[in-house]
Amino acid sequence: MDMIHVRMVSPARLTDAVVAFLAADPGVLNLVVQPGIARNPDGDALACDVLTGEANAVLRGLRELRLDQVGSIVIEPVDMAFSGRVAQAGADRPGALSRAPVWEEVEARIRAQGTYAPSFYLYLVVAGLIGAVGIVTNSQILIVAAMVVGPEYGAIVSVALGIDRRSGPRIREGLTALTAGFALAIAATFLFGLLIRGFDLESKAFDLGVRPVSHLIDTPDFFSFAVATLAGIVGIVSLSEARTSALLGVFISVTTIPAAADFSVSAAFGNSSEARGSLIQLLINVAVLIVVGTLTLKGQRAIWRRVGRRGLRTADG
Repeated sequence: MDMIHVRMVSPARLTDAVVAFLAADPGVLNLVVQPGIARNPDGDALACDVLTGEANAVLRGLRELRLDQVGSIVIEPVDMAFSGRVAQAGADRPGALSRAPVWEEVEARIRAQGTYAPSFYLYLVVAGLIGAVGIVTNSQILIVAAMVVGPEYGAIVSVALGIDRRSGPRIREGLTALTAGFALAIAATFLFGLLIRGFDLESKAFDLGVRPVSHLIDTPDFFSFAVATLAGIVGIVSLSEARTSALLGVFISVTTIPAAADFSVSAAFGNSSEARGSLIQLLINVAVLIVVGTLTLKGQRAIWRRVGRRGLRTADG
């Protein structure tokens, strides 16, 4: 049975209300109260385990009590539990509801990806350079490697979360990081492309115009929209369910870094039409991923709210 462990610090004046709220919920187990031992913030230490299906309602109730503002709330995953009471409580819950995403955890994962340390820009530049090598050598393996190295999807999803939550600062930070990061990657890859061209380091096939990898990238079409849309949906769902294997699949299906690399290489080799097509491909993918990511977040919340209401009716019946 999926559960989370919640640790809290509550001011003494609020503890009775918090304990009463938690104790009244059958999805809250192993409630522990230790008066007066917490420091920074000072108060009573509380801890409990919460069935995943009840977690969103419990955490929402704690926020309504303003415990997140006057105290603190920490969430941890529970990997394994041995308890007949836990098993019974889980059996009393509808199967689908027991798998509901804990939205605080989901948003925390997205926010963690929306932090833009210097390494974010370094990864983008390195991914662009790897992509450039893949383009001039017609190596699809290197293009896939560039997709995996690139960290831009985290920024894209962070922008989607910002739109969903109407958070202007998060949207601006994400778009600024994407703009600056891709600009750095494009500039570095352009210089690298000039170096390759100047020393005739490109493959013979590329020099003769045989460029299957580049042509695949710089010719956006219906399938560009389709793949970006599907990747955007799967990306949000995999983040919600913490499925890293599915998320890796998203990384290697989104033509963002390859498009930036192809734009730079095409510009370095004087191919304006290919450069234009690659830029369009890049903009399409980023825009579609942001829009689809936002809609998928909203849609998932709506679906799980409906599942929760249906589960409550089933339990009451």
